[in-house]
Amino acid sequence: MRMVDLIEKKKRGGALSQEELEYFVQGYIKDQIPDYQAAAFSMAIWFQGMTSEETAQFTQAMADSGDQIDLSSFGETTVDKHSSGGVGDKTTLIAAPIAAAAGCVVAKMSGRGLGFTGGTVDKLESIPGFSSALRTDAFYGQAKTIGLVLAGQTGEMVPCDKKLYALRDVTGTVDSLPLIAASIMSKKLAAGAKNLVLDVKCGSGAFMETPQEAEELAKQMVSIATACRRRVTALITDMSTPLGTMVGNRLEVIEAMEVLCGRGEERLTSLSLALASEMIHLGLGLPQDEARNTAEKMLTSGAAMEKLLQAVAAQGGETKYLENTSLFSPAACQTEILAKEDGYMVGPDALMVGRASVLLGAGRNMKMDKIDPAAGIYLTARRGDYVRRGDVVMRLYAEDQERIAAAKTLLSRSVQIDEKMPSVPPLIFKRICGNPVR
Repeated sequence: MRMVDLIEKKKRGGALSQEELEYFVQGYIKDQIPDYQAAAFSMAIWFQGMTSEETAQFTQAMADSGDQIDLSSFGETTVDKHSSGGVGDKTTLIAAPIAAAAGCVVAKMSGRGLGFTGGTVDKLESIPGFSSALRTDAFYGQAKTIGLVLAGQTGEMVPCDKKLYALRDVTGTVDSLPLIAASIMSKKLAAGAKNLVLDVKCGSGAFMETPQEAEELAKQMVSIATACRRRVTALITDMSTPLGTMVGNRLEVIEAMEVLCGRGEERLTSLSLALASEMIHLGLGLPQDEARNTAEKMLTSGAAMEKLLQAVAAQGGETKYLENTSLFSPAACQTEILAKEDGYMVGPDALMVGRASVLLGAGRNMKMDKIDPAAGIYLTARRGDYVRRGDVVMRLYAEDQERIAAAKTLLSRSVQIDEKMPSVPPLIFKRICGNPVR
């Protein structure tokens, strides 16, 4: 078999066999296939696409290219949740402990953030003492005794995706739907959960800008999961404006605690409960209405909060900071942005807030960048809120005034106020289910 033949076949619109896809994956991670051929292969896929069978087989081959987590000893109750990324998205910190408190096993491998898309690991590591690096025995032991693990991804999982994504990033092939779906789902398959809940976001703060684009990606991921014998549900959700009122690692932990204590912002609480309900529905096999009632009970009873405290403590975190968030050290510098006129808030736009959070130090432009856990933005006025001239609409936090000034300049230009109340898009546009596999 020759790589050039696979490139020619895909270039002309042919469907590749499982053997051919495995040949590429294994050859590429072993450096037997050079980058220039992998780039040509990716571009051929960009132009010609892949069949659903091809995409599923390619995803499985990538998942098999490195270490995998075996959760089979936990039976059918293992469930994972994935978000396609956004601004202020801290739902994992809420939905995961709700589902675990209900009896699901949530042994989650999360990543770090890049750009304005915050990573769950970065948020958790803003808690003093917390470690996302777990030995294998500790990972499985915590899954068994607590039912909730929030660990970081290892470099040995899905090495083909890591290498191929870096190549796609510099060859103009990042926006290929089959390659996006395979990249996301290969990591989910390798993580071992039997059930998957996908939060596919759309809007200015998401990779997919429209609900239609997000739905197309969601359908591809659901198709992959079903073909690989996973139970799956995808929700298409709004990311035109940040989720919740706080953006930034430590700030988002604080806001997640507010939700778990029953004092959370409405849209964040609603989406977290929706995701947790889907996790319980799949993991425990409960009817949807019963799963929703269970999720609400786990939240209001304090059981979800207690579950998160147990997991954080097991991973070295000092839970006193979660029980009393005022103990967190404040940012060195802060400032406010004021409304310049009376009227209704049109924004804040998720993309602008996300970019400003990076300027403040809450996100990364490059993987090696260091983040400031205390940096971020508190949105004191949301889309549709009525404000008066001089009201505080945002508070900015950073370690120095230079960062504050840069972010304030960007955000001040983006604050829009209108005399008419703006329309607010639905929180959840659509629910897409895979075929049940039990």
